[in-house]
Amino acid sequence: MLVKRLFDVFFALAGMLVLFPVFITVAFLIKAGSKGGIFYKQVRVGLNQKTFKLVKFRTMCANADQDGLLTVGDHDMRITKIGYWLRKYKIDELPQLINVLNGDMSFVGPRPEVCKYVELYNSFQKRVLTVKPGITDWASIEFIDENRLLANAEDPESFYINTIIPLKIDQNLKYIDHHSIWIDLKIISYTLKSILVR
Repeated sequence: MLVKRLFDVFFALAGMLVLFPVFITVAFLIKAGSKGGIFYKQVRVGLNQKTFKLVKFRTMCANADQDGLLTVGDHDMRITKIGYWLRKYKIDELPQLINVLNGDMSFVGPRPEVCKYVELYNSFQKRVLTVKPGITDWASIEFIDENRLLANAEDPESFYINTIIPLKIDQNLKYIDHHSIWIDLKIISYTLKSILVR
């Protein structure tokens, strides 16, 4: 665990330093493109069911989550023009380096879910809450086009709850049972590759 934490802190700091020009550019584009703040903070459930505020670049119009927590399709009307591109290449996730530094998240681990959906977990599924959540995991790679799947679903929320969440948790439990720093590096490399392919 100590090695994983040292890995997280070192690369989170390095990432923020290297990507600082990207942060500044994205912040300017967000402010120039729509009203609202630069960052979007949402309460998620982390290690041992402790809640924290996950940080992202804002990609939707202000107060968009009042119309639902799920983003349905790449062209959800609530998504801003710059937000579409930030989401497509996962640039909106970069501020989560702050969450990694704070110790709320790791680079690799089960993606943290909102309280609404965690409350639906059964006792077996809650095992994903026994490890620190991450920026990416096997499920993030498999469901990189999750928005499109939801857009094609007759009832997006029901499909998310009954199909996507269980599949994600299955992947996360496999990670919990079989993980190491080398597997983390593999997941990170596959994540970067899947984003670049897009």
